[in-house]
Amino acid sequence: MNDVLKAVDLSKRFRRTEALDHLDLSVPEGSIYGLVGPNGAGKTTAIKTLMNIFQPTGGSAEVLGVDSRRLGPHEFAQIGYVSENQEIPEWMTVAYLMNYLKPFYPTWDNAFAAGLLRQFDLPMDRKLKHLSRGMRMKAALASSLAYRPKLIVLDEPFTGLDPLVRDELIEGLLDSAEGTTILISSHDLAEIESFASHIGYLDRGRLQFSEEMSSLAARFREVEITLDDAGQLQGQTPSNWPASWQLPEVSPAVVRFVETRFDPERTASDLRRMFPDAQQISMNPMPLRTIFVTLAKASRKVA
Repeated sequence: MNDVLKAVDLSKRFRRTEALDHLDLSVPEGSIYGLVGPNGAGKTTAIKTLMNIFQPTGGSAEVLGVDSRRLGPHEFAQIGYVSENQEIPEWMTVAYLMNYLKPFYPTWDNAFAAGLLRQFDLPMDRKLKHLSRGMRMKAALASSLAYRPKLIVLDEPFTGLDPLVRDELIEGLLDSAEGTTILISSHDLAEIESFASHIGYLDRGRLQFSEEMSSLAARFREVEITLDDAGQLQGQTPSNWPASWQLPEVSPAVVRFVETRFDPERTASDLRRMFPDAQQISMNPMPLRTIFVTLAKASRKVA
């Protein structure tokens, strides 16, 4: 499988601030790649550097097989881009916007565009400045899908939108972008979890991990051990505590932690070795939001 987006040792510095720190990233063709991380993690900087909106300080990137610094009209005609703070000419009506953009894209599909406008229930004769933020985002997305791009880049598209509008945007995106590669950054982790195929976690400009969603979900577990007496730990973790056991909590009779490298046989063996007198052990899957919080807390403890 080819990589539609690829970054190697990509860096971006703003004066003394290293906003992007030696990023290595691969977005496979046909994937829906969710780029997540806390505020200020560098997600928008990463996207803008990949799209050649920002010039990189170091490293390299490729988009659709082309050096990102050499992207031209041919490549941009195959890329859809929607940003949280995207500026669109508010004096235009929805119909005017679509007709204005059409000549720039050789693959513009009139019937498909009309279907998107109907699906999003966009008023053709209303000026964009008179639309709600959710409706403007729908117009931006419709105009970016109408030419059937090979790559769609969405930078925080759901921020500030009510749940119904988010659902409509996601439904429209998934219905209309079959076979298209999607890169999406968002803090709406629950929504990304529902449809992303791959996930990357960015923190302080560094990519902490990048993997398939199914793999991520499989390797994280919330573990709880009930003991006769956990007082012997006295709030401390043993010296031979596995490195993959994060954020331990110790109370008089219960030990809790997050297993970040869960393997049924190995984890069970480690638990038997560490807690031979355990009365009860539970190992529960974790939603993406909880995984995200765990990673953020663990990262802050290391810093």
